[in-house]
Order: sequence, then C-alpha cells, then structure tokens
Amino acid sequence: MIITKTAISRRAVLRGLGTTLALPLLDAMIPALTAATKTAATPVKRFGVGYVPNGIIMEQWTPAATGAGFEFTPILKGLEPYRRYVTVVSGLVNEAGRNGSAHPGKSAAFLTGFVAKRTTGDSQLRLGKSMDQFAADVLGRETQLPSLELALEGTDSRVVQVCDPGYSCAYMNISWRNESTPMPREVNPRAVFERLFGDAGSSDSAVRSARARRSASVLDSVLAKASRLQLNLGSDDRAKLGEYFESVREVEQRLQRAEAQASRDLPEVESPAGIPISYDDHARLLLDLQVLAYQTDMTRVITFMFGRELSGATFPQIGVTDSHHPITHHLNDPANVVKVAKINTYHMSLFTYFVKKLAETPDGDGSLLDHIILLYGSPISDGNSHSPDNLPILLVGGGSGALHGDRHIKYEKGMLLPNLQMSLLDKLGVPIDRLGNSTGAVSEV
Repeated sequence: MIITKTAISRRAVLRGLGTTLALPLLDAMIPALTAATKTAATPVKRFGVGYVPNGIIMEQWTPAATGAGFEFTPILKGLEPYRRYVTVVSGLVNEAGRNGSAHPGKSAAFLTGFVAKRTTGDSQLRLGKSMDQFAADVLGRETQLPSLELALEGTDSRVVQVCDPGYSCAYMNISWRNESTPMPREVNPRAVFERLFGDAGSSDSAVRSARARRSASVLDSVLAKASRLQLNLGSDDRAKLGEYFESVREVEQRLQRAEAQASRDLPEVESPAGIPISYDDHARLLLDLQVLAYQTDMTRVITFMFGRELSGATFPQIGVTDSHHPITHHLNDPANVVKVAKINTYHMSLFTYFVKKLAETPDGDGSLLDHIILLYGSPISDGNSHSPDNLPILLVGGGSGALHGDRHIKYEKGMLLPNLQMSLLDKLGVPIDRLGNSTGAVSEV
C-alpha cells in the first residue's frame, strides 16, 4: 500500500439520482505517515456465515488425517487452491439442537446455542441472541448496515412453509436479535442491491421508481462525479476503482437480465421481481452482492442460508430431481447417498465461487479473504438420523492474521459448537462471557 499525504474519507460516497455508491478501500483513504498510520492502516475484520441444511454425507466430507497437509475429500476438493485459508473442524456437537425438533430446533441453535421453546405461536418464541448479532453490535458501529441476513429460500407468503409439528417456522432462521426476535432473511437480489446502492438519505420511492423505469444504472447516476474522482487518484487506485465499477455494472446487468427472463419465460409465476428463475443465478447474484457489501464496508457481518431445513428444493442442474430433504433420509441406499453427496458438493462449489471472489478482491495490503472469518456448515451431520453430533464445520479466511488454515482440528466427543463460536468472536475483537450453552472458548483455533 502507498501511504499518501492527502486522504479521501473512508466514508466517501458518490451520490446521484436515488443512488449512494460507497467506495472500496483505496490507497488515498490512508492518511500520511504519522504516529497514527499504523492504526489507520489496520485492516477491517469481517465475519460471514454460510449455512447448508439437512446434513452432509460425512464420509465424503471428513478428512482422514488431522493437522496440516490433510487430503481434501470429495465434497471439500474445490477449496484445495485455498488450503492455507481452510480449517476443517470435526467433533463439535449441536447439543442445544438435541431436542424434540428434528430440524427447526437444530437450525435455531446453530448460531445461538439455545434450546428452542416448543411453540407454534410467534408471540411465544423463546431462543437467544446469535453470534452474528453479537458481532454486529461491535463491528456494525462503523458501517451503514450493522448486518445482512440473506437466503436462497425465505418466508414469502406464497411459499408453503413446512415445519416440524409443534414448532414455529420462525425457528428456521439462524440469526436472532434477542430471545424472541429472529432477523428476517432477504431472498431478493434486487432488494439487496437497493439496500446497498439506494440513497439511504432519501425516503422518496418515486425517485427510485423513475430510475428503474428508465433502466438507468446506478453508475450512470454518478458517472460525472466518478470521472472527476478518478482524475485525482493514483494509477493503482484508478485501476482498483475501475474494477469495482465493472463489478457493480456486471451485477446490475445480470440482475436486469434475470428480471427480464422471469417476466418473459414464466408470466404465470408471481415471483418477486429480482429473484432469478435459476437457483445457480440466484445464488451467484447474492454471493456477488455480499462481496460488494464487504468491499465497500457497507457491512462487516453477513449470514447466508443456501437453503432452509426441510427444504424441498430440487437440483436438476446437477442431475438430482429428488427434493432435498426427503432424499437426505437415504436409508443408506447407495444411489440416494450419491444424490445427497452431489447436492453437498454443489453447495460447496457455490461457496468456493464466493471464496475465490473474496481472494481476488483487493483490500488494503491483502484481499478480502485475508481479512475475513467465514463459518460454513450445517447443524446436522447425518441427515438420515438427524444427528447433531460431529458436525460438518469449516473455517475459511485469514481473519486479519488471527486465523491460520491448512489444518484439520478434531475435538474429542462432546465439544460444544458455541465454544468454537466464542473463540471466533474473540478473534473478531468481540469477546463475550457466554453464548447459549457454551462452557468456555477453545484455544486450538
């Protein structure tokens, strides 16, 4: 990084018609070399969660050897180019999810460590605050959005919700603000795009609607200011800003194409505008928006659900037309096990796409991947038996030097998942005394 004598504010934005375009971290945002330079240049710490439902085929997930240099298994193979950022964690248990609820109770406990109260009424919900919201309390002080909660499957009223008997569908959420308030998950890429690039200082919906009708780009709205800004930047910053603008433009164009295709190909489907027909397109748009949100420091905390428990999603794009949840009850039928493993590997390929984007996005003296901690996994290991033992858990990223990969850590039977999560919060600079049923932070990570 080049330390400059003049600095652009870290909060600098370009404003246009209904648009607030935040800027990525540029060299020009780092002040001149002073006693405060070291602090000013300290990389921002970020946190993300990737959640997959209904369990994993564990024999195709768990490495045979522990420690460094382990062999990547079939499901994890795509992450091998990022070995130095990857830590596989085995032996953890979702003890709070070991109750009468086969699925919702386990998802509810995944980030909270609390037992979900049996109730079908949302007014009687009882759980607890989730780890991402503890992180948002601290990391979110410096950002416009304290956190983002995204998902590929939501709670839209047009979708039939399938839940365990006696348990509210609200327990399908993994992010909880407090014991009775789940954080609503957003599935619509257009809504996320508007949250990131809409003008937070204006409540006039007509302004945004007018721009949408003209199919104007958010970049078109700030083009003149962007051009003037680039004239005053060094060559590295100009290149970095150019790449960022291209990313925003490309995501916006894909979103417009997805909306056009949805209205043209399936007019009888009342799908909210902005949600692509293709699962793959939907996932990649939401993943790319997460990269942009981190890159512009709009938020430092994001949870992303690749699916919900009891999901009936099918995956014809990978040759699996069976519904996800039913096929996880494979009864050890080899053909069904292969299908579930395909779904697990497909989810991992999307997560790997995200990791690759983070690794390719400059951030200070490194990349976004260097400065993030990602927690990826499921609240269930074996979907056939709903087992909460020996969970499939990954840690990915450098955590600004706080996390070191190329390891397979295996805990003895009974180590609680919240113990690991407390340690991750500590590495993020968010120490807490207790998370759900935790008994104390672990030291191995």
